[in-house]
Amino acid sequence: MNAPFLPSAAAPASGADLFLWVAFPYICLAVFAAGHVWRYRQDQFGWTSRTTQLLEHRWLRWGSPLFHLGAFMVIAGHVAGLAVPDSWTEAAGITEHTYHTTAVWAGSVAGVTMVTGLGMLCARRLLTRRIRLGTDRSDKLLFPLLSATVLLGITATAAHNVFGPGYDYRETVSVWFRGLFVLQPRPDAVAGAPLLFQLHALTSCLLFAVWPFTRLVHVWSAPVGYLVRPYLVYRRRAAPATSPTTAGRRRSSSGSGRAG
Repeated sequence: MNAPFLPSAAAPASGADLFLWVAFPYICLAVFAAGHVWRYRQDQFGWTSRTTQLLEHRWLRWGSPLFHLGAFMVIAGHVAGLAVPDSWTEAAGITEHTYHTTAVWAGSVAGVTMVTGLGMLCARRLLTRRIRLGTDRSDKLLFPLLSATVLLGITATAAHNVFGPGYDYRETVSVWFRGLFVLQPRPDAVAGAPLLFQLHALTSCLLFAVWPFTRLVHVWSAPVGYLVRPYLVYRRRAAPATSPTTAGRRRSSSGSGRAG
């Protein structure tokens, strides 16, 4: 495991570092917040995932659950790894070795699950002509950007923590991430991180910026109410009862028709 990160007061951040790790993330977060307000006011009818289930179902049946399950696991892992300081996990009795072993292997499973689902959804969109023709500009931006973000995260984990000597991102990237939200940015904390982790962080910021202008807005409209909604009971409509008089008229009419 690498030595813990120690900030250096004698090495102030450069202009490029200030832009990449302070200005750019805050710009993306501002666009994320303002974009959702604009989208809600201007395009409430477009606030949807724009499902194409009626056009193709076989690929969607497996791709969508795999992608969403993997995404939930990845998000949970990022929250635990970036937002929770290592001192908290140590206070809870979780050693660094246990934490990193669990994080690497659980994160790998989550990443592979998400990539598999995303790959099926992308292949479905490319190979099904009706869906491909209905792909708009936001989808053409979202799918490559989302794929790049996920693949960079998996590659960084595999290169440094699975097949490499190990890298403790909680001493660098996590410090920078938490500093943004407490308005104490630490560009020096991430400026020395490996390139793959830096690219993953930058594409993640860009993903937040485009979020409100794509189908990703549907995550804020998840049908949580379905979990507590009463069951809907469907009953087949009964055929109207036939009176003896009506039945006799029908037989009489049918007989007259054959005679004619």
